[in-house]
Amino acid sequence: MATPHHPRRGDTRRRIQEVALALFAEQGYEKTSLREIAERLDVTKAALYYHFKTKEDILSSIAEDLAQPIRDLLAWAEGQPRTLATKQEVLRRYSDILWHSADLFRFIQENQASVRELTIGETFKTSTAALGDLMKDPGAPLAAQVRSVTALFSMHAGMFVMRNVEGDPEEKRAAILEVALDLVAQAETNLSVN
Repeated sequence: MATPHHPRRGDTRRRIQEVALALFAEQGYEKTSLREIAERLDVTKAALYYHFKTKEDILSSIAEDLAQPIRDLLAWAEGQPRTLATKQEVLRRYSDILWHSADLFRFIQENQASVRELTIGETFKTSTAALGDLMKDPGAPLAAQVRSVTALFSMHAGMFVMRNVEGDPEEKRAAILEVALDLVAQAETNLSVN
């Protein structure tokens, strides 16, 4: 059992992830050192090394924590019919994932050059492509396919743009989801018209 003086290993790991992600977002991934992360945590570098050997190890662990909910969503969606209801549910579930990992997605958006060179970049690219494939119907008109995939990406863009807009975070999240749901509904309307 953890005591106030001896936190559980998982708590320490999560604290390291949170502090590192905050520093990566503030200063950029490349400009943040393990020493700075240790200092912000008020621990020695040796204590930090016990959990993570490199900055990439920290970032990979954060990405892995995010990857599992996305893998779960993909597994669920692949077993469902490609209906409007399924696509809308994918967007709702993905919205939850995004908003629970907002700091990571913000970091990815703001550090694209660094992320591209790291394993997290490939993981994110692969997951996003798989979700995009689930959202579109290959036989649909091109405009319908674009709307379906844009619904997914509008959630990424919306998170990035709306962070500087005044307002209740849940209302902003709902507005972003509403736009995504509307785009996928328009794509389905295109299918039924053609």
